[in-house]
Amino acid sequence: MDDFHILSFETSSTLCGVALLSRTDGRTRLRTALHEGRSAHAERILPMACDLLDQAGLDRRALSAIAFGQGPGGFTGLRVACGVAQGLAVALDVPVLPVDSLCAVALQGAGEDPAGVHVVLQDARMNEVYAAAYRADGAGWVTLQAPALLARADVAAWAARESAGWDMWAGGGWTVHGDALDVFPGLGDELEALGGRCTPVPPESVHAQAGTIARLAEQAWREGRAVDAALASPAYVRDKVAYTTVERAGGLGGNPLVDAATLTLHDMMPADVNEVAAIEGRVQSFPWTRKNFADGLAAGYRGWVVRRMGAMLGFALVMDAPDMAHLLVIGVRPDAQRQGVGARLLRHCIDHCRQTGQPALTLEVRPSNENAIAFYHQHGFAQVGLRRGYYPAVQGREDAWIMTLTVDAAQGNAGPGIARSWGRS
Repeated sequence: MDDFHILSFETSSTLCGVALLSRTDGRTRLRTALHEGRSAHAERILPMACDLLDQAGLDRRALSAIAFGQGPGGFTGLRVACGVAQGLAVALDVPVLPVDSLCAVALQGAGEDPAGVHVVLQDARMNEVYAAAYRADGAGWVTLQAPALLARADVAAWAARESAGWDMWAGGGWTVHGDALDVFPGLGDELEALGGRCTPVPPESVHAQAGTIARLAEQAWREGRAVDAALASPAYVRDKVAYTTVERAGGLGGNPLVDAATLTLHDMMPADVNEVAAIEGRVQSFPWTRKNFADGLAAGYRGWVVRRMGAMLGFALVMDAPDMAHLLVIGVRPDAQRQGVGARLLRHCIDHCRQTGQPALTLEVRPSNENAIAFYHQHGFAQVGLRRGYYPAVQGREDAWIMTLTVDAAQGNAGPGIARSWGRS
C-alpha cells in the first residue's frame, strides 16, 4: 500500500471536478481538473479523467482505487460521480472510496489552522440546510456528526443542542463553513450568538473540490476503508421534505435512514475511545468514563465500532471469560437508533463467540429498560438470573436482569431489528 494511484470525482455542486492523487517512491503528486456548470457534468467528467491520466503518463489499469464525493448535494450530480466511479471500478476490478463531501468543505475552510470543531452548513434548497460537524486529529479528519437535513428555522436550535457535545473537542472553539451563511441572511448572527465563529472563506472553498476528496480518500485508503463497487452509493439525506425540531426530538429526521450497505464495522482502537465515551455520555444517565473504556481495551477486552461515512454511530465491548463471553456495554448514538446499528453490533458479538468457541453470551440489563429487554428477547436472549442493587439509580440502586444467549442456538436469531431507545445493557 506504499505506492498507489487514486482517481477521484466530485460533482455534488455546480463544480465538476476530477483529481488524480499518486503516491510513488515516497512522494505524493496531486493533479486536478475543474469545470463549472451543472448541466455538463456527465459530458465532461470522463474526458477530464482521461486528460489527467495522460498528463501523468499513467495507464488506467494502474489505478488502485476510485473515489467519489458521496454528498450530500444535488441529486443528479451525485448520481454522475457515483455511477462513473462504480463503472470504472468494476471495469478495472478495483475498490471504491466514498468520501463525505461536507467533510471536504470543512477541510477546505479550516485551512492551516484546523483546531477545534468545524461545522458545515450547505444550502439544500427548499429552505433547508445540510448540516454536519467534524474535527481534525493527528491521523486525519473525524466525523462528529454525519450529514443531516434541517429546516432553515431549526439550524440554531440544532447547533445549540449539539454544541454541548462539541465542547470536549473545541479547544479552538467551533467554526462554521458553507454556502448557507451567504444564502440565508441572519444565520451567521444566530450561530455567533451561540459561540460559533463564521469567518469568510474564498468562494472556491465553499463547495467540495475533487482535490480535497482525493486527500480524504487517501486517508480512507490508508485506513482500509475501501468498499466493493457494488456497495458504493450516494448519501441522500432528504428522506422527508423537512423535519422540525419537535419531530427530530421524537426520533424522526436527523441523519438519513441507514442502508446496511453503508455501515462499516471496525475493531475498537484506543484512538476511538473519545468518540465512544461521547456517545456513552449521550445515552446513559450513569455512563462509563473514557478511562473505563481505555482500561478495558488495555485489559484485552474486545470492542467494535460501527461507522457511516466516517461518523461513529455505535459501539460494543465484550469480555471473554473461560466459560462464556460477557457483553459489558453497547450503545448507539440517539440520532442513529432504530436503523440497524445495534443489531449489527450484537450480531458481531455473537459471531465473535462462535469464532472463539464461547458457548454463550451474557449481559446485564435494567428491568426498567423495557426497550432493551425487548431488543435482546428479539435476538434470542432469555433471563436466567437477577443481581440485586446492581445499577446506580437516581434514588438508591436498581436490580439487573441477567440475560444469556446460548450461541449454539443463536443461528438465525440475530435479526435486523433494534429497540427504540437503548444504550448500555
